[in-house]
Amino acid sequence: MKLHLIDNGLFKLDGGAMFGVVPQSIWKKQNEPDANNMCTWAMRSLLIEDSNSLTLIDTGIGTKQDAKFFSHYHLHGDGSLLKSINKAGFEASEITDVFLTHFHFDHVGGAVSRISDQLCPTFANSYYWTNELHLEWAINPNAREKASFLRDNILPLLESGQLKFTEKETFDKFEYFKMDGHTEKMMLPKIYYLGQTIVFVSDLIPSIAHIPLPYVMSYDVRPLTTMVEKKEFLHDAAANKWILFFQHDSINECCTVKFSEKGVVVDDIFKLNEIGQ
Repeated sequence: MKLHLIDNGLFKLDGGAMFGVVPQSIWKKQNEPDANNMCTWAMRSLLIEDSNSLTLIDTGIGTKQDAKFFSHYHLHGDGSLLKSINKAGFEASEITDVFLTHFHFDHVGGAVSRISDQLCPTFANSYYWTNELHLEWAINPNAREKASFLRDNILPLLESGQLKFTEKETFDKFEYFKMDGHTEKMMLPKIYYLGQTIVFVSDLIPSIAHIPLPYVMSYDVRPLTTMVEKKEFLHDAAANKWILFFQHDSINECCTVKFSEKGVVVDDIFKLNEIGQ
């Protein structure tokens, strides 16, 4: 097995929304906002090269929305989904599986592309993986999340017949956790790699700055549930020396955590390609 970091570029989100009840005077030390209170975040995906399969975890924001939509998020940076896949030595046609942690637009936007004014799955030879309860949540969204669940990111996958459910089909690429605080049944991949366990933490812990329990995004539909899930997860991560792979941290790719008098805190910080060295 080999893991490839897929750089989907950078975007900006409101700092207050990203840090919830934590005061700006505290969180800005972790992620300095611009004049409009916007902070920079990454959109990392992970590509797993294993035997005869290539499994992509999440797809970033994509390119098919209009200029007005993208103007809200200030996309920048050199990374893009297909360019990063090519840089890893592969073509889109070689991707066999796309595992979607959840259907928020910054995680699933690249799963569908606009080709000759038609919306088509970006990875024509791939299965796309979700779970039934999250799909139902996404296609019948609550008012809080409606702007994050774009039908253009979901319906083409359903109509193509490429969308599969992890509980009903045989999904054997890796194990995963289900979390309900950020959104209904978000899935976090748990990957065994070079004798270690890596967890793709998605939006449970968007960045290293979100490891302290009160640091919960305003985007979460059940923030108190997030705190319980995060506390349990971090305890297990510290006890088992799991590696956390961050999707949105613009600086830090991976870390381990440890127990301390203040609870679970950051231990070592490193890049994905440093694992096993």
